[in-house]
Amino acid sequence: MTGLRDILERLSRGEMDLDEALSYIRLLSYREVGSIAKIDHRREDRIDVPEAVLAEGKRPEDLARIVLAHLESAGKVIVTRVSADHLNALRSMDLPEGAEMVWYEHAKAVLLKAGQLERTGGRVGVLSAGTADIPVAEEARVTAEAMGCEVLTEYDVGVAGIHRLFPAMERMAGVDAMVVAAGREGTLPAVVAGLTDAPVIGLPVSTGYGAGGNGIAALLSMLQSCSVLAVVNIDAGFVAGAFAARIANRIARRKLSGAEQH
Repeated sequence: MTGLRDILERLSRGEMDLDEALSYIRLLSYREVGSIAKIDHRREDRIDVPEAVLAEGKRPEDLARIVLAHLESAGKVIVTRVSADHLNALRSMDLPEGAEMVWYEHAKAVLLKAGQLERTGGRVGVLSAGTADIPVAEEARVTAEAMGCEVLTEYDVGVAGIHRLFPAMERMAGVDAMVVAAGREGTLPAVVAGLTDAPVIGLPVSTGYGAGGNGIAALLSMLQSCSVLAVVNIDAGFVAGAFAARIANRIARRKLSGAEQH
């Protein structure tokens, strides 16, 4: 499929008229996959966030068709919450020449890409309070890396042993944004936000049990924080990683623009 830039360049060179260009642009808005999906394969062109396909709830064969259409049209797609059956279906696909599939077992996520990822210069830090929070934190990491960021990770640095946090924070010095994943009482993001000038995204995780279990207490704790932080939904690793990467990439572009002006 012709990209938006290609269409505008051809229009500027007089290789097509306005009506023809408009018809191509309308085709870029979405792509139908049979009767099961209408994929938004130009999302990254609009908002700098690649499409993520939630595998959960989809038949493996339908998932494979949707993902392959995204890969062919956009050149990159992230698949989250991938089961064993979903993974088998994805591995059985005939990928376009030069395309690659990367399986992230801990995150239960897959990245399919048509070529090498372009590095933006953005830097994102990802922390987890406990080991049980790592899978959701890893989803955030995979997403930020797919968006071109360098990602630093430090896991199992929660407040039950807060002395573990300070060496991790030293390593995170200079990141443009941070994702902090925590379950149970969800204290860590508020603590981190009180120690760094980087924007912090609190990522509540559905670990914990009893009153306030399944991430409810963590979510409410982060929302009630007196530290300044943003909070995403429970287990929303993709959203947290994408939000952090958007911040980091915007900062990187401004740094590059400033350097070029000098």
